[in-house]
Amino acid sequence: MAKIHVLDKHTAELIAAGEVVERPSSVVKEMVENAVDAGATNITIEIKDGGISYIRISDNGCGIAKDDVPKAFLRHATSKILAPSDLEAIGTLGFRGEALASIAAVSRVEILTKTSEETFGTHYIIEGGEEKLLDDAGCPNGTTFVIQDLFYNTPARMKFLKKNVAEGNAVSDVIDRLALSHPEISFKLIRDGKQTLSTPGDGKLLSAIHAVYGSEFASSLIPVSYKNGDITISGYTCMPVAARKNRSLQLFYINGRFVKTGTGSAALQEAYKNAIMVGKFPAGVYHLQFPCDQIDVNVHPAKIEVRFSNERAIFDVVYFGVKSALESGDKRPTFDLKTMVPATSQITSETSRLKRASSAFQLPQKPINHSVTPVQKPIQTKFHMVQPNETPIVNENRLLNDSGFSVSNATKAPAMPGKSVSKSFVPSVSGTSLDVVVETTKANEKSQPSAQIVEEIPEEISNVNLRIIGEAFKTYVLVEVDNRILVMDKHAAHERILFDRLKEREATGHAQILLEPLALTMRKEDYTLLLDNKELLEQAGILIDSFGETSVRVVAVPMNLENEDICLLMDEITEKLRRNSASVMADRLDWLYHSIACRSAVKGGYRTSDAELMTLAKRIVKDESILYCPHGRPVAMWLTKTQLEKQFGRSGN
Repeated sequence: MAKIHVLDKHTAELIAAGEVVERPSSVVKEMVENAVDAGATNITIEIKDGGISYIRISDNGCGIAKDDVPKAFLRHATSKILAPSDLEAIGTLGFRGEALASIAAVSRVEILTKTSEETFGTHYIIEGGEEKLLDDAGCPNGTTFVIQDLFYNTPARMKFLKKNVAEGNAVSDVIDRLALSHPEISFKLIRDGKQTLSTPGDGKLLSAIHAVYGSEFASSLIPVSYKNGDITISGYTCMPVAARKNRSLQLFYINGRFVKTGTGSAALQEAYKNAIMVGKFPAGVYHLQFPCDQIDVNVHPAKIEVRFSNERAIFDVVYFGVKSALESGDKRPTFDLKTMVPATSQITSETSRLKRASSAFQLPQKPINHSVTPVQKPIQTKFHMVQPNETPIVNENRLLNDSGFSVSNATKAPAMPGKSVSKSFVPSVSGTSLDVVVETTKANEKSQPSAQIVEEIPEEISNVNLRIIGEAFKTYVLVEVDNRILVMDKHAAHERILFDRLKEREATGHAQILLEPLALTMRKEDYTLLLDNKELLEQAGILIDSFGETSVRVVAVPMNLENEDICLLMDEITEKLRRNSASVMADRLDWLYHSIACRSAVKGGYRTSDAELMTLAKRIVKDESILYCPHGRPVAMWLTKTQLEKQFGRSGN
């Protein structure tokens, strides 16, 4: 049986160092945080070989008195706390007194430091935890640390380090985060003799963001400022169009300390709901001021995880702070055109060349065929459409497809002699619905607008001065408004209007009775699933009832969906309920409104009447708050006259 013995001091220090010092970036983080706590206003970090062979950190802080220098490298030696009660309200970045001892145990450390009260500075050298030199030296106020040959005495740890570039990038990330946490401090980073970062230290967070992430990211930000009780949030959040593919730029700071918080990320995602596309994530820098006695930072060795006494308070301040910032600061985007105007001489020479070429060579003239017949693809649906006079099959033994649905018309509506009914969706803002039924003759398929459409627009919208230039690709509407052109995605714009209207009517469960109710035959488990969620569907304006042992009948739907859209919608609802009914309730009805609005809105690629486009354009021009469709795509973008003039060399004329 093995005997129990006490480890020697050196071995114990090497083991303890592994909890604090994982890689060069860990060393830099601990040392720079000490410099911040020392009151420095200028901090310079220099690394070589990713920080493995050389790290130098200089600051102009308060320095360390000569008598305290050796004690600073003892384990659990600190000036930040004195008693256990101090742990209940920690206001400094460092407090455990482990960093210097851990770093000295696995590297060669040299320090030059001086306080303002001392005549001479102190030069101290410690290697592998063993003191080598303590002497006077001439140096400015502040402290300079030089750490060399990291992990020279622990080869097991050395072999797990990554390449120099990867380790250097990790150090750079640490400095970036620290620079954003304290914009009042000027940070400089030098990598292998080249300066890669310099922040102004002017106390302005936006200046620090500009220095760290560049002008493009900084220009996409909206200021955030909000207070809820004794908790405040300030900083910047990105416009929805600048959302990222991951959460790497969601930077949260609590009382100046960078932390990772799932609660904050969840609040961000909720604040951006229906404004960013699926798969995109918000980005920004968020500073939270929180009472020190309500958080516990003594949780993780790296101190990047904290515990809150009230998680809900954090969620609320982030959600409402960011939400209010988006509502007040997010504007309709403008096209970003690169100005490429050739010089006058280039234009003249190019014109002359084209004239010479045209005189020597004539292109053959080809007749243009204007009679192009569009090919319409059939709508893909998992439902089997049964003719109106067929009886819905309710036999459980019938073989069903993946969706398990077959569809029939439960009732046949009387036909109107000599006419067909075309249902168009017009965004009227004063009526009870955004859709208008327009009757047209069979001979004329183009929708003829009714005068009632324009009359239904409120006066403040009806008087908007605009002109419809045209429609590109049957999707993008060009609208001239004073000295600007609005390029509008008609489907996205109408989809957003319908979605907002559905949200407004959520409490009333507004629905339209179908002239021809649809009977859906399905698997028994899907049949039960739909009926169990009948009340949820009714809140969204979808009325169903039982129509046999394995069939339900759709009696009413919101807005005005075609039969194919209803089938696809019900298939999507059933699939979502089947996968995870809990997420359906958590998302409330937004996911359902997305589908309904998308299927009800005017479709891109299809002809839309001029009156419908005019009504839609007036609504979008007047209401600047309509920025994104429910899926997060931009609704419209501005193109100014000045931008166009620059492209054609007319600026200043």
